[in-house]
Amino acid sequence: MSASKDDGGRWERHSDILFGGLPYLLLFLSTALSLVHGPPPGRRLLTTLGLAALAALWILGTYTLPTGRRSRQPYGVARTAVYFTGLLALSAALVARDQVFMVFAATGFLQALVLLPTVWALVSVAATSFVVNTVPDGLPRPTTGAVVGYIAAIAFQTVVIGWINLLSSRLNEQHQRRKRTVAELRSALNENAGLHAQLITQAREAGVLDERQRMAGEIHDTLAQGLAGIIRQLEAAEHAEGDHEVWRRHLVAAKDLARDSLAEARRSVQALRPEQLESRTLPDALECLIEGWSRGREAKVAFATTGTATPVHAELEATLYRVAQEALANIAKHAEASKVGITLSYMDDVVVLDVLDDGVGFDPAAAEAEAGTSGDHGLGLVAMRRRLGRVAGTLDVESARGEGTAISAAVPVIPQEAGA
Repeated sequence: MSASKDDGGRWERHSDILFGGLPYLLLFLSTALSLVHGPPPGRRLLTTLGLAALAALWILGTYTLPTGRRSRQPYGVARTAVYFTGLLALSAALVARDQVFMVFAATGFLQALVLLPTVWALVSVAATSFVVNTVPDGLPRPTTGAVVGYIAAIAFQTVVIGWINLLSSRLNEQHQRRKRTVAELRSALNENAGLHAQLITQAREAGVLDERQRMAGEIHDTLAQGLAGIIRQLEAAEHAEGDHEVWRRHLVAAKDLARDSLAEARRSVQALRPEQLESRTLPDALECLIEGWSRGREAKVAFATTGTATPVHAELEATLYRVAQEALANIAKHAEASKVGITLSYMDDVVVLDVLDDGVGFDPAAAEAEAGTSGDHGLGLVAMRRRLGRVAGTLDVESARGEGTAISAAVPVIPQEAGA
């Protein structure tokens, strides 16, 4: 888009330079043709060259310098009328000396189309046509045919060139409207991208507090409970010193609780900062997550990616990764599923993560209401929905008891550079 904009601006600058130099080019060409055609002797030659020089100075002083080379920009009807009056007078004087200067007189036709509004452009075209049709041969003979032909020629030139002027002005207006529309759209898109990036930054800041609250809940409901269980098992082992089998059973139980607590601690830390995304794409990170989750479990997991995998803003990828992580954790804790299907879909304007299982299912509305009132310790559905909401994402949950669960998380496509 920027390349086409630069090309358009370059074309306008070049056309302005060409249009600004057109009167001088036609004057030089007419003068050269006059000299080649048969330079008038003596004073007539000097007079012709003097008139040509005066015309050049008139164009320079009343047109080129006042407009600052921005030759297509009008600078007032009155000043333009003065310029055209002098231009036509000099054109008439030069045409009277040699008809080849009609080439230079055509400047009036060309500039009237661009520099003046429609009505004044028609007046200037008519005046130029009068000079072109009158000066070389004088007024027509006082006969009906000659007068009608003379008037018809001027009228025809005025109407045709005036129609071209009207068409050109309409096309120019449409072009300007399109430019304004494109500029407004570009501004709106830039503002929208900036707003999305700002929202994501705010989500990152708000996510710090959310993660602290989540970690506090994880520590209280998993690690603290695990440590309490370990202490109970060790205390029971102390009281069973005389019975080796009971002592060993409590010691093994304490070790198992310690291993489980360590696994929970690692999972919590990884949820706080998904290191897999630092060196992998989102699809690869999800594959790694699924592989680790499947190890030691009987449930079969199928993972697929559809569309063209395009990197999006890091916060969006982290959000989808966290949703997948929490969904798998919920399946492991509650679903009793034998099959799990995960699909990551890249579309034009959204990235969608679908997680399906054939487990026992549940009532989503009741689960979210219970979590909201009891302060559920996990991320859960409420936390996932809140996290997605912070990045303008959505969460859809479909489930019923005995019918499995389908979770669909969608985030908008925002390129990584939008938040840079």
